[in-house]
This record gives sequence, C-alpha cells and structure tokens, in this order.
Amino acid sequence: MGTLVVAVGYVIVLGLLDSVTSTLGARWGYRRNPDGSTDFGPVSGTAVDLLLLAAVIPVVLVAMRWTGRRPAGTLSSVTGRLRWRWLALCLLTAVPIVAVAMGAMMLLPSDGGPGSRWAGWSVFGPALAMLVVLVPLQAAAEEYVFRGWLTQAVGAFARSPWVAFLPQAVLFAAAHGWGTPWGFADLVVFGTAGGWLTWRTGGLEASLVLHTVNNLFAFGVSAAVVGGLDSDDTAADATWPLVALDIVSIALYTAAVVRLLRHRSLDRTAPAPPPSVPPPVFAAPYPYSTAAPVPPPRAGRPTPDVAPAPPSHSAGADQP
Repeated sequence: MGTLVVAVGYVIVLGLLDSVTSTLGARWGYRRNPDGSTDFGPVSGTAVDLLLLAAVIPVVLVAMRWTGRRPAGTLSSVTGRLRWRWLALCLLTAVPIVAVAMGAMMLLPSDGGPGSRWAGWSVFGPALAMLVVLVPLQAAAEEYVFRGWLTQAVGAFARSPWVAFLPQAVLFAAAHGWGTPWGFADLVVFGTAGGWLTWRTGGLEASLVLHTVNNLFAFGVSAAVVGGLDSDDTAADATWPLVALDIVSIALYTAAVVRLLRHRSLDRTAPAPPPSVPPPVFAAPYPYSTAAPVPPPRAGRPTPDVAPAPPSHSAGADQP
C-alpha cells in the first residue's frame, strides 16, 4: 500500500513540475526538443533534471508518516533523524577515496572519441555551484527511496537482511536504465553495499555520503569539459575498466566505515517504546448510605453514628 502511494504520488508531483517547467521554458523563450520537452541548455537542464528527482523526497516522507504511521525521520536512521556528526565523518572518509578512484579513471586510455576540451571557468563555475547544491538532494532522493523506503518495506517481512538488500539494489540499477552488463553490475554492487552500510550503521548517512560524493565528482568532471553535461550517458553505460575501479573504491570505503565503527558506538536499532503507564490507583470509595456519606473508620477513631434514612416519597412507594 505504502509503495503504491509513493509511486502514484511521485507521478502526480512529477507531472505538475514538468508542466510548470514547460510553461516557464516557453515563456522565457527556450526552444523545444523534437520529443516535446524544453531545451534549457546543459547547466539549467541538468538543474531541472536533478530537481525533478529530488521531488520524491517529500513524497516518501509524507507516505511514511501517513501509511507507515510513524515519524518520517525513521527513514533517515534509527534515531529518527540524520546523525550529522557521523555524516561528516563519513564525508571526510569518502572524499579522498573517491577522488583517487576518479583520478585513476581519468588516466585510462580514451575510447577513440574526440578529445575533451576545458569548458572554462565561465561555464564550469556556475555549473559547479549548481551541482554542489542539487546533487546532494538528488542522491538523497534515491537513497530515501531505495535504501530507505524499499529496504525497510521488504525487511519488515524478511528474517535475513540480505533479502532486503538485493531487491532494492536490482531496482536501483534498473532505474538507471540498461547500458552495458558491466554498468548494470556496478550499480547492483553499489546498491548492495549501500544497503549493507545502512543496516550495519543503523542509518542512511554512510550510503548517502558515498552516493553524493561519487555523483559530485562524476558530474563535476562532465561539467569541466565542453559538452560534458549534454551527454545522455549514465553509470549504466560504464565500461569494465571504469567498473573495476569503481568497485574497488566502494570496497575501500565500506572497509573504512567498518573500521570507523570499531572506534565509535552507533545505535543500530530503534529504541524500545516506553512502557505503558498503569492507571492511577484511587482510594476506595466512601461507603454511602441514603442519608449522608460516612468516612471509613481509622484506627483509634470510633465510627460515627449514621442518621436513619428519611422515608421515601418516590413514585410507586407504599403510602401509609
């Protein structure tokens, strides 16, 4: 039920946002593509695409609150929120690992296509600023859907956590389209590692950081060259040398996070609900007669005499 709500809600939000962007694009004079979409250009077009993906975040959070009947923050971690200090520590761990892997990828021989040319700071600067703001939202959207919503939805009915990791990893790879078998396998490995990190750390932070840093470097390299952001290639189109380096970086980051956990205590399970409060114990009621209440006797105090009840004059009573 909840997954259907997320899917339908996102389709509705996506349709509304697409209509708004198309209207604004026509008003601002952007040309139309042959498929009817608006051509905003490489930088603005990438920004629109990232925003459309990020729009699923409020849908998932509202669905969790409405259909899951629990705080939306429980999608972030077992504490009900993002643990920012842990996220920052993961960020410091991920940046050097992904940077080295990305540098190694750039040293690989080209596939014979035209050489890349520096786009210039007038293009790269605004593009980089846009990416720093929007890529974390795009990565968070995918994390909340796959490592958050779907993993918890499947895990609620599974005894082994691996039963929850694998379906979301395959769906995560499928959501990026079909390019090469190597690219699809790389995305499955990434999704599985992200699911395991989420389970092992009790939250999305470690997986979210790896996803964000990886995408920032990938988009950043594309923005730095002429026409890089115009490409329709995704991670699903990766060749086997790129995939090999990416999997090594995923493994190194996962191992580094496990090492960090040895020196840091993190909650991995949600706290137990507070025990139910028993109803208050009230004193025994005063014994009442038909005349006046009589307080209960206490030690050392005689019980007062009770006045006789007056004759009843209710309807139906015997009359003398």
